[in-house]
Amino acid sequence: MTDDRTEEPAVIVAEASANPGPSKAAGSPAADPARTPGALQAPAQAPEALQAQAPGSPLVYALGRVEPRFPSIAVEKEFAQATGRADTAGLTDREAMRTVLQENRYLARQLCWVLTIEGLETYLLVPRDPGDLQLLADTLRPSPRPTDVDVVIGVRGPIAPPEMCNGLMLPIVVFDQLYSFDVPSFIQAIPRPDEVPSESFEPVAEEVFARVMQLTDNAGATHEHRALNYLSLRYPAIYAQTAQMHGRNFSLTNVDVHRSRLSGPRTIVDVVFAYRNRQTDVVESYFTRVDVTEEFPFLVTKLTPYLERP
Repeated sequence: MTDDRTEEPAVIVAEASANPGPSKAAGSPAADPARTPGALQAPAQAPEALQAQAPGSPLVYALGRVEPRFPSIAVEKEFAQATGRADTAGLTDREAMRTVLQENRYLARQLCWVLTIEGLETYLLVPRDPGDLQLLADTLRPSPRPTDVDVVIGVRGPIAPPEMCNGLMLPIVVFDQLYSFDVPSFIQAIPRPDEVPSESFEPVAEEVFARVMQLTDNAGATHEHRALNYLSLRYPAIYAQTAQMHGRNFSLTNVDVHRSRLSGPRTIVDVVFAYRNRQTDVVESYFTRVDVTEEFPFLVTKLTPYLERP
């Protein structure tokens, strides 16, 4: 991706020893008073949320859906009045909400933003950079679909106080990167091996991605889940390998993540993909190493055959 502010498939081919970090769209604080320091701080939540930036705080690399919530009835009534003044004829409810927030940035600052994972309310989101408040508003798609995905990369802080979001007490995540895509576009953007036809590759890729998404305990806060989520978005080789194994009559039966023997000062995990032959029950495994020491994981070694050591 070249711009984390646009809604587009998130696939980036990760090479060994390459660390794909976030990209920020440049903006001029002087040109937009709302982007001056402190101008977009959310009420009551920013001081506590910023405590999450302390070194050593848990890191988050999560896949889910961002949803706006009204923190109080007063904010809800104010939003209704602003909607009445806006030109929203012919717009869907989501389009209308996005239009109102774009025209009334103070309302976007007042809302609380919740990341849900597999339908469960998991985090309250606060941008580290006030200018990234627009990224939250951009998650309001005109026609939401079940296949929409929002990716949040940031630092987990304390539990939100009851007054922050109408009694909703969830961990606060101060995010540094937020981008959105829909699964069909994401699958189509994955580089396909020449020997695998598209009609065979796309269902395989969708199945692999769904396995990561459907891990009910994957809140993107452990080393294992951060590595899995990173690979599912940034390393197309796992999809190509699975498609090739399907062509050999193998099924993906297990994905295991454990701390690598190479771990020392840095935290490195091995992600092992196990495939079982549908006829012979023979198991073949392949693994890749991911460094999850810092906020942005990166690939250490490419996907290679895995031999389990005693």
